[in-house]
Formats: sequence, structure tokens, C-alpha cells
Amino acid sequence: MWQYLKYFLYPFSLLYGLVLWIRNRLYDNGMLTAVEFDLPVIAVGNLSVGGTGKTPHVEYLIRLLKQTWPVAALSRGYNRRTKGYILADARSTAAEIGDEPMQFHQKFPDITVCVGEERMLAVPQLLGDRPETQVILLDDAFQHRSIKPGLNLMVTEYGRLFTRDHVVPFGRLREGRKGYHRANGIIVSKCPPDLSVAEKEAIIREIAPLPQQRVFFTSLQYGQLYGMLNLLPQTLPADATILAVCGIARPEPLVQHLRQQYANVHLLSFPDHYYYTQKDLDKIRLELDQLDGNHKYIVTTEKDAVRLHLLQERITAMQMPFTVVPVEVQFLFGEADSFNSYIFDYVAAALPAP
Repeated sequence: MWQYLKYFLYPFSLLYGLVLWIRNRLYDNGMLTAVEFDLPVIAVGNLSVGGTGKTPHVEYLIRLLKQTWPVAALSRGYNRRTKGYILADARSTAAEIGDEPMQFHQKFPDITVCVGEERMLAVPQLLGDRPETQVILLDDAFQHRSIKPGLNLMVTEYGRLFTRDHVVPFGRLREGRKGYHRANGIIVSKCPPDLSVAEKEAIIREIAPLPQQRVFFTSLQYGQLYGMLNLLPQTLPADATILAVCGIARPEPLVQHLRQQYANVHLLSFPDHYYYTQKDLDKIRLELDQLDGNHKYIVTTEKDAVRLHLLQERITAMQMPFTVVPVEVQFLFGEADSFNSYIFDYVAAALPAP
């Protein structure tokens, strides 16, 4: 039924797409001004609404750059319970700065993490707080036109390429497909690890990159499970019964990964960026208790874990066996060195002269 009803939304998609097209033309023609900063600024974003795997790509850039330059990550802080500019510190929580920035802050305490809806205003505040900063990563900023990044990276999901999608509410695109023209680099994410060269070339032809654009391909690589509260590595028995608890846009890749490791995997899904409550913990406990098996565990994502940490006292009291699965990206076709050089060359060229 929905596949027919959704066509009634198509006129609204056309109208919304037109509004965004006009806005983008105003920026492109200089009638709306985008601010540039005198240091390397790398934006990572997408054309679609969630689920492209943007966060692990930002983390890849953090790992790549932080050994050489002081790095700062600036996010909007989606779905946080605060407003305005906030610099993350030892007291920060996901409720204060958002789940993705909190994840960056916990995993990379040696970089600067901050949030601010108006990133054009947040950057000067960031540089005032951390004047040693040499590289800024703008998280989820592809549509944030008030800042002109030096390097714009756009992530699109292999299973739902932007070329096959439509503007919301008919589809999942935040703006028209031609928005990809603003990207310097395009990353096709969540690819099968064994993606063939022939399919890679077919996707490149479908995307039709501009002459100056680079296209890269990545897959997800899941790491060693660890305890959510004790952070210790955990190895689960082969006969473990898994309850995957996810409040992310697309939990399917994680579930598929878990089913490759364990025979008995069940999914309990919540909305993206969801803040869990005591009622949710009760529901999770009930779901777990009703599953068969002698060894039962709850597996969740790092993004969920930073939100669940807000309930850590209750989780401890209820003795809930939460484990966390980390995820990183792996560049396919031996292109990691090429991508790394692409990033390093940009940063070195964009740094102000000493």
C-alpha cells in the first residue's frame, strides 16, 4: 500500500527540492555569502538522511590527522538537549553535546570536540578556546553552506546510491542529486569487501564524477567486542544468543555481521539518535529473558553506548550484559594510501605560511 501512497508525496518533494535549489544557487552566485577560514577545513557529509556511515569516516580522518596536527571536530550536535556553542570537557554527556560528538570525545580525548548549530559562529569560538588548532573537521556539514570548506567529502551508501534516490519526503535526499557537484571527493560506503573492479567502474560511470572529483570505495570493518561499562575486551561463546539493541538509522549491516558470527541473533530497534529510558531498559531486559539459550548478551553500537551511559547506574543495578561492537572503515582496491595522500596534500597546501 505504501509504495502507492508515497507517490502522493512526490509534489512535496518537487517543492522542497525547488526551495533548496534556489538556496544553493544564491550561494553559488555569491548573493548569499559563505565564510572561509585561513586554515584547513574538511567537511564530511552526505546528500541523504542518515545511514551512510559518515561517523566512522570522520573517525578515520581523526586517526589519520591527529598524529601530525592539532585537530578539532565541530558538529551540530544533533538531538542534544542543549543549545548554542559547547566545548566538550570531562563532564560532558551525550545529552549535552549529542551522541556522535560524545563518541568522538570519548574515543579521541587528545583532540578538541565542540558543537554549535551556527558553525559559522562556532569556528571563531573554537579557535578562541583552542588557538593551537590547525585542522578543523566539520561533521555532517555538506548542506551547511554558510562555511566554505577547503575540502568537501560526500559519503553515499553502496546499497542506496544518491543517483537512485529522490528528495524527501518521497525519497531520502536532503537536496537534489546535483548537489554532489559541490564535493571534492565522493566516498561510496558500506560496500561488500569483495566488490569487483567491474562493479566499481559501473558505479563510477553512474555517479559521473566531474573531472576534478575523486571517488573512493570503503567497507565497514567490525572490531573486538568490549564491555560497555568496563571497556574490557570480550569474547562471546560461539553458542551465544545475541540481542542487538540499536538506535541507528540502518542497523542491517551490524545484524548481518553478527549473524555471520552467531547463529541466534535478534534485533530490537529504536529510532535513530534515540535517548533510552528506564522503560526501555525494562523492555530490553524482558526481550532478553524471553530468548532461548544459556549464554545471552546484549550487543549495541558505540553511538548507542554513549546514550546508554546516561543510565549506567540502572544498567549496573539490573546487571544487564551490554557489550559494544566498534566499527571502522576499510578502503577497497588498495586505495588507502591514495586517500591518505589526498588528505595530507590538501592540509599541507592549506596551512598558513609560518
